[in-house]
Amino acid sequence: MDKRADQLHVYFLPIMAPGHMIPCVDMARQFAKHGVKVTIITTPLNASKFSKTIQKDRELGSDISIRTIEFPCKEVGLPEGCENLASTTSAEETLKFIKAMYLFQQPVEQFMEEDHPDCIIAGIYFPWTLDVAAKMGIPRLAFNGSGLLPVCAYHCLMEHKPHLKVESETEEFIIPGLPDTIKMSRQQLPENLKEEKETPMTAIINDILRAEASSYGAIVNSFYELEPNYVKHFREVEGRKVWHVGPVSLCNKDNEDKTQRGQDSSFCEKHCLDWLNTKEPKSVIYICFGSMSIFSSAQLLEIAIALEASDRQFIWVVKQNTTNEEQEKRMPEGFEEKLNGRGLIIKGWAPQVLILDHEAIGGFVTHCGWNSLLEGVTAGLPMVTWPLSAEQFFNEKLLVEILKIGVPVGAQAWSERTHSRVPINRENIQRAVTKLMVGQEADEMRSRAAALGKSAKMAVEKGGSSDNSLVSLLEELRKGKNSSN
Repeated sequence: MDKRADQLHVYFLPIMAPGHMIPCVDMARQFAKHGVKVTIITTPLNASKFSKTIQKDRELGSDISIRTIEFPCKEVGLPEGCENLASTTSAEETLKFIKAMYLFQQPVEQFMEEDHPDCIIAGIYFPWTLDVAAKMGIPRLAFNGSGLLPVCAYHCLMEHKPHLKVESETEEFIIPGLPDTIKMSRQQLPENLKEEKETPMTAIINDILRAEASSYGAIVNSFYELEPNYVKHFREVEGRKVWHVGPVSLCNKDNEDKTQRGQDSSFCEKHCLDWLNTKEPKSVIYICFGSMSIFSSAQLLEIAIALEASDRQFIWVVKQNTTNEEQEKRMPEGFEEKLNGRGLIIKGWAPQVLILDHEAIGGFVTHCGWNSLLEGVTAGLPMVTWPLSAEQFFNEKLLVEILKIGVPVGAQAWSERTHSRVPINRENIQRAVTKLMVGQEADEMRSRAAALGKSAKMAVEKGGSSDNSLVSLLEELRKGKNSSN
């Protein structure tokens, strides 16, 4: 029988944001390594961030390609070249960006009519893919870039609304219906959940929830051993199909892949590795808050002073942004010079997986974005948790209370952009870093984290929980393809 006729063809349509694109591209590469024909759809600017890696996979025999659609910047009133959520600078721009993703329907539909794929895996901001898939008679799988705990927590909040029964923003409530006792306060929730009133996002969120509920199933970058109760909850309580296929970052085996993951590093990885190679095992702390966060100068100052006082060796990634000159002024006088040798500051994008995997790294200060959380877990590292927005406060609960490999820095309130935040003070930062790196509690956390790291690696090996999950998904899709032929 002709292999090509029987070959599955899967479309991937990731949201144009680093936290979605990076795992989605890794996932697409995993599918291709299992003999699936894969097409990734994105915009030219976003394609350039991973086209080298895809080309390399093609040369190694993977049937994987990229199709591009021009991003409709003008049509929605965004500046030219604003093709990634990380480029938006306000809530208003973010909303325009989300609306732009609805304009992909017509070109994507045209591609699908030409290619006749067997399945589409789409980011949550493309809810219309449900209707396109139904029209084509193929399954649509939802990918929302987070783990299952935050998804289940969100659904329970929507159903039971405990946050509407408290007196104040700071009063804690328990999220009913979950496998663990998880307490939150209203100030840790996104705006659209906090109020019953309509917001510009209400219609979009309803659209997303409709598409999620009616999809063939969900695919997550997670592994069974990380959140077993939430895999069961999603399947048994919510009655939905889900396949866990992560941590997908583990498909990046060599240093070149780890470095190029996401975009070219703005920092010489050789310099970074040479510096780490001079350090004792588990002696360095890595600090990074993801690609979307912008910290005020006052907050940077608190971090800098805490690092200086903590006497720890560190690598600190400081995101470049429009207020950077002001940031330079607010760093303590001679901070970089004084700590030369003890600290390394990376301005811009850093090869995070490469750094976390180095034996000199002993802990990770993170904003609790799902990818960073998973990369930290995979590297077997305990973490200082500093959630900022999105689903990060739920992720903090997983690290601190359920897995017991996290130390909270004390962040209490969700906010879209960091300028409005009251800075976390230097004492809290220093206390959390010290607790993570020194003493018996730190040793216990480190040994739990190391065990989880081993489970993560085993999950994607042949016969592991994520490998089995991916294989069973592909079998199901093949059966569906053959029965419709």
